[in-house]
Amino acid sequence: MENLTPEDKAVIKTIDQFVYSKLSDDKTGHDYAHIQRVVKMAQRLAEQTAPTDLFVVLASAELHDVIDEKIVTNQVAAEAEVKQFLEQQDVSQSRIQAIFEIITHMSFSKNLEHHYQLSLAGQIVQDADRLDAIGAIGIGRAFYYGGAHGHVMYDPQVAPRQKMTHEEYRQEEIVINHFYEKLLKLADLMNTNAAKQLAKQRTNVLTDFLDEFKAEWNQNK
Repeated sequence: MENLTPEDKAVIKTIDQFVYSKLSDDKTGHDYAHIQRVVKMAQRLAEQTAPTDLFVVLASAELHDVIDEKIVTNQVAAEAEVKQFLEQQDVSQSRIQAIFEIITHMSFSKNLEHHYQLSLAGQIVQDADRLDAIGAIGIGRAFYYGGAHGHVMYDPQVAPRQKMTHEEYRQEEIVINHFYEKLLKLADLMNTNAAKQLAKQRTNVLTDFLDEFKAEWNQNK
C-alpha cells in the first residue's frame, strides 16, 4: 500500500476490521479469508495497471461481499450501513460513489442481462474476485457453497443451462453444472492482461478436475 497516504491506510485498516466483523462466520465460501485473497490479488493487479485511486480498489475489494445478496437478507439495509460507515470514516462522497459503482455492479449475476462498464478500479476488483472463483480454491469454494445450500453435487441427467436471467441463475441447484454455467466462462470475461493470464492457468485446473470427476463418477478410473 505504498501509494496510499497514512490516513488512507488507517481507513483501509478500519474497513478491514468492519468486514471481518461481518464475514468471519461465513460458511459459504464468502468468508474473511476470501476477502483477504481478493484484496491481495487486487493490489497485485493494481501494481500492473496503475489505477487512478488505489484506495477505491482496496476498499471495494474489502467491501464487495458485505452487501452481496447471497450473504445478506436485506441488501438495501446493508448498503445503507456501509455508506454510513464510510461517511463516519470521513471518506469523500466521490470515493463512496466510486466504491458503490463497483460493488453493486461487479458480480457475475448482475451482468447476465446487462453488461456494466466498470471503471479501471472496478475492473481490477472484478478480476480479483473472479480469479478466486476458479482454480483449486475455486473448486473448493464451489462445493463449499453448494453444500451450505443443500445443492446436489452432480446429476448427469440435467444439462447445464446455456442462458439465464439473474433470477434463474439464483435458482442453481447442481454444483458441477455451476462450472459450465459460470466458472469456465470467467477466463474470457477478465478485463486486465495480468488476470487473463492467471485465469487461463486456473481454468486448466478446472477442466482437469472435471475430466477426473466424470471419469470417477462413471467408474472409468
